[in-house]
This record gives sequence, C-alpha cells and structure tokens, in this order.
Amino acid sequence: QVQLVESGGGLVPTGGSLRLSCEASGNIIAINRMGWYRQAPGKGRELVATITHEGTTNYGRSVKDRFTVSRDNAKNTVWLQMNNLGPEDTAVYYCSAGVRTYSSATWDNYWGQGTQVTVSS
Repeated sequence: QVQLVESGGGLVPTGGSLRLSCEASGNIIAINRMGWYRQAPGKGRELVATITHEGTTNYGRSVKDRFTVSRDNAKNTVWLQMNNLGPEDTAVYYCSAGVRTYSSATWDNYWGQGTQVTVSS
C-alpha cells in the first residue's frame, strides 16, 4: 500500500558529505512524522533525525549540528543532509514515515528498504 524509496547512499571519505532522500508513495491520505534511523553492524537501530508535518525536528545526540533533516509535504519526500561524516556514521540508513491510508483507520509506521552509507577512514 505504501512504499518508501530511499536513495543517495554510498562511499565517502572522512569529512565528506552525502544527501539521502526518501519518497513515499501509494494509497496515502496524510503523513505525520518522517525520519531517518540507522543500524551499524552488530548494533541496534538508532534515531538519526525526525521531522513532523509542521517542520519540528528532532536529532540523535551523535549527529546534531552535523546532519539536517528537511521535507516537502507536497512531494511526500524527506531528505537528510549529512556533513562532516566520520567512520562512526557507517551504517544502513532507513527512512520511516507515519502514514494514514485510505484503507486503514489508524496511523501506521512504514519503513524503507535501507541505503548503505560507508565512511572511509
């Protein structure tokens, strides 16, 4: 019903930048919170950044002041601008969205397939 498609991952040297994007599509009435989480090898999934429909943002402690989350509500798209990347940022990055669809009476959370970000030292 709902698909989240991420793009923009890749290999970057320490100190470099990347911009991830995620577009939601499908049987969508509305999207409230959108955001990014990441999972490094051998670790649990952690919050990177989220943004509400109104634009209120929340960042994980380790990325604050380096990463910026933004969205375009008309395009159902969220971006993550990542600057000053370090090897500790290496992980699979997942897009997440809280979505209301025409076929559900509730808000449901959806996940993208993930995009790999690798920062070389």
